[in-house]
Amino acid sequence: MKRALVALAATAGAAALVSAPAAQADTVAYLVNVHVRPGYNFPNAEAAIGYGNTICGRVAGQMGYAQLVDQVTADFHTTDKYQGAYLINQAVNELCPAQIWQLRQSAAGYTG
Repeated sequence: MKRALVALAATAGAAALVSAPAAQADTVAYLVNVHVRPGYNFPNAEAAIGYGNTICGRVAGQMGYAQLVDQVTADFHTTDKYQGAYLINQAVNELCPAQIWQLRQSAAGYTG
C-alpha cells in the first residue's frame, strides 16, 4: 500500500511539472513599471524594451549581479543601486522570466 501511495504521489508530481505553463514575457507590465517611472528617461517604449532585452542578454550570458548593477547604474548616470536593481528585476521578471533562476544565483550574497 505504501509503495502504491509513493508511486501515485510521484506520478502526480511529475504530471504537475509537465503541465505547468511556461513563463511568458509581459512587455506591457515591464513598460508600466519602468517607462513611466522617473529616473530612467527612456525616449520611447522601444528604447525601454531594447534596454531591458540587453539586461536579459547579460543575465543569460552569466554576468555577475554586482557587475550588472554597476553597469546599469552607470548607464543611467546614478549611484542609486536600488534604481539599477529595480530595473534589472523588472526586465528579468517581465521580459525574460526563464532567466529568473540565473539572476537569483548570481545575486546570492549581494550586499551592494
